[in-house]
Amino acid sequence: MYSNLTDILSQDGAEKAVVADAQALVEQELSNKSGISAAAVKLAYKAVSSFAPGYYEKTVGLMVPDMLYQLTPFWQDFQAAGGGSFGDYLAKRSDEVGPALLKVTDSMASASERPVVVKAYNTVRGSAQKHIEAALPNLGALVEKYAA
Repeated sequence: MYSNLTDILSQDGAEKAVVADAQALVEQELSNKSGISAAAVKLAYKAVSSFAPGYYEKTVGLMVPDMLYQLTPFWQDFQAAGGGSFGDYLAKRSDEVGPALLKVTDSMASASERPVVVKAYNTVRGSAQKHIEAALPNLGALVEKYAA
């Protein structure tokens, strides 16, 4: 079991598997969404994923280590508390976890030199916390898959 989540990525082949699962999680979460805010998120996803071949995959690969870093204090607290599922733990602390994860995407957006990507991100940034909160149980399960 890992106490520092970024250590997961040092295992042979783990980084590629974690990134693939993270991409699948994003796609699953998108397919489960409906309504006006979902349409904006789906449009932003389409803009980013069709921007340039491989751009979306590369971006997710860059985000995973930083997101694991942001999740590490929550993971350590979860381990100390003992029991339950990490997804439930994250969902109960969504008001702390959401902003921690948004630091990663906000930082990437502010450093991006791709106006299409920045515009797409800014379009959905206002509802991002809500979308992250909805994904936390599944994100926690993904982390547990590799960290436990």
